[in-house]
Amino acid sequence: MTQLPADQVRSAANRLKRAQGQLTGVVRMLEEGRDCEEVVTQLAAVNRALDRAGFAIVASGLKECLSQEGGADSLDTQKMEKLFLSLS
Repeated sequence: MTQLPADQVRSAANRLKRAQGQLTGVVRMLEEGRDCEEVVTQLAAVNRALDRAGFAIVASGLKECLSQEGGADSLDTQKMEKLFLSLS
């Protein structure tokens, strides 16, 4: 896969940093003995944030690949499929 443009890297890094902060909060909640339902709800939010970041990274990479010389013909379909499936 190709290198992502700097603005896409910043965006993805920001998403991951927010998810990291959420995960830190979940660990703190767990250590403080917070209600299980609250912990699981926040953990699900972290999971969704990571999924969104992963899909954004793959989508940006795909867009970048398509805009380069060779376009769709240069894509490795099996590799792209594997990337998408790794997020599911």
